[in-house]
Amino acid sequence: MRRRYTYQKCQSQQEYPNKMDRISKLPLGIIETILCLLPIQEAARTSILSREWRYLWTKIPNLVFIEKEFQVSTDQTDRAELSLYNKPSKRRKMSKKSKFIDAIYQVLLIHEGPIHEFTLDMQVDDSGVEIDHILLHLSKKNTLKMLNLDIIGDGYEGYVLPISLFSLHQLTELYLNDCALFHERPFTEFSCLTTLYLNGLSTYDTTLLRLLSSCPVLKRLMLYCDGGTISDSRRTTIVDLFKCVPMIEFLSVRFFIVTMYEDYWLDEDEMGAYTLEDYSDIMLEHLNEFHILNYRDAEDELDFGKFILAKSPVLKKVGIFPCVKFDEEEESKILKSLSLSPCAAPVGEVVIHLEPN
Repeated sequence: MRRRYTYQKCQSQQEYPNKMDRISKLPLGIIETILCLLPIQEAARTSILSREWRYLWTKIPNLVFIEKEFQVSTDQTDRAELSLYNKPSKRRKMSKKSKFIDAIYQVLLIHEGPIHEFTLDMQVDDSGVEIDHILLHLSKKNTLKMLNLDIIGDGYEGYVLPISLFSLHQLTELYLNDCALFHERPFTEFSCLTTLYLNGLSTYDTTLLRLLSSCPVLKRLMLYCDGGTISDSRRTTIVDLFKCVPMIEFLSVRFFIVTMYEDYWLDEDEMGAYTLEDYSDIMLEHLNEFHILNYRDAEDELDFGKFILAKSPVLKKVGIFPCVKFDEEEESKILKSLSLSPCAAPVGEVVIHLEPN
């Protein structure tokens, strides 16, 4: 039995390099795709597979860092690849969050080639200066095409975005969750941005208008600000935003979009009145799909839906997602009201439906 075990072990050792050789001979693009599908810590561990694999993980173009999935390991490879500290005693004294930030810094420091996609999901305890440093580094590389920030802050307003964000000129997709934007100075144009997702954003109405105005080719806009605040002293309505996005093709909004005026909370019925006559100069020439989330059947929500129908000549689909389940009578009333309202698209080409949120 002992001889058989020894033989099998040796045979396995002989086969293993051959299998690794086959993987190593794959085109570099395929290897990068495989590495991109792994958590960053697992990708870093591939450096021990062979000499050829030593630095392959440092070239992957898509980086994802999720704090709650980050594992603190005593593995020597992790410490070698993902730590700036050579002395284990220094690393042991660091908090898990510090080790997480340290790992991000190290990956960015030794990364070779362009970074096309970057996702960061974490909680910040104070000013978020570490994230400022990360964004500054990415802006200097200036190769980023997709940025996804999901930042949970201890403060009421959330993580305040730095001005370096607007140096990411190559961005085509930007996803911001629970962030704050209060810059007064003009933004550099996001000339390539086609997708913008804003969830729980705290900002000024004028700042939001300037942000949208800096995206001349924007095609997809998701505006979900019910977890944040839009500070508004000039009574800007949501309709005013559409003057800034003439190329929009897909629009999704979530009511209620909260405004603040002299420190009082206002509901959606006080967001500012608007009529079709007030905005006769607006046409959403490219809009083909529109969603309203968290629909409450409030009067100005219905007016907003009618406004979209009247201003969108190529609209094909309208999705209404109620915040609570409506009975059949209520659903019928809503659908009938929208169906009978003026519609810029040819009759019979717009599909309006209610779906669970």
